[in-house]
Amino acid sequence: MNDADVSKQIEQMVRFIRQEAEEKANEISVSAEEEFNIEKLQLVEAEKKKIRQEYEKKEKQVDVRRKIDYSMQLNASRIKVLQAQDDIVNAMKEEAAKQLLKVSEHGFFNHHHHQYKHLLKHLIVQCLLRLKEPSVLLRCRKEDLHIVESMLDDATEEYCEKAKVHAPEIIVDKDIFLPPAPSEDDPHAPFCAGGVVLASRDGKIVCENTLDARLEVAFRKKLPEIRKSLFGQVGAA
Repeated sequence: MNDADVSKQIEQMVRFIRQEAEEKANEISVSAEEEFNIEKLQLVEAEKKKIRQEYEKKEKQVDVRRKIDYSMQLNASRIKVLQAQDDIVNAMKEEAAKQLLKVSEHGFFNHHHHQYKHLLKHLIVQCLLRLKEPSVLLRCRKEDLHIVESMLDDATEEYCEKAKVHAPEIIVDKDIFLPPAPSEDDPHAPFCAGGVVLASRDGKIVCENTLDARLEVAFRKKLPEIRKSLFGQVGAA
């Protein structure tokens, strides 16, 4: 083999090696590009998923906030309605209290005077029937003292007939009286619309039968009916 043949053979080997290297380089380049595209796609999908999760989280937060705001507004509206209803009911109670004052108002031309005297008698009898004590202490307003004393015997007699007992000792307290009727001069002072308070001598049993106490009991008992009458089923609930 001469030098020309050797050179030709070397050139063929070089071309073969170069071709193999180029093919291998192309394979590596294609493979690298495919891996890059796959990894890029995975990163893009991961970011999309992350964004979706963030959006869903914020959407839920907005929904929860909206529900909380609605609930707060609804509760505030209910409170306003209940407050308005309470104001109306309390106004009725105050008006009833004013009417009670007319019943116990003293004066020659007051047509309620006889009714109030009769009412005081029944209030005393009720207290005696509840206490059923042999000796009791009676307190009334100072302005009612003469009325109480004038019919105390009648009240005692009625009690004895109903309870079938001997007449109890009734001591009218002339040192400590129930508060007087409300005064415009001192609207914050304690007051009493009328009635009586009886207690056992040891003070352990007390029967409060003032007009104010009776109004409170009657109002509390009738409150559901009052609310239903004024505001319907919703107000009565």
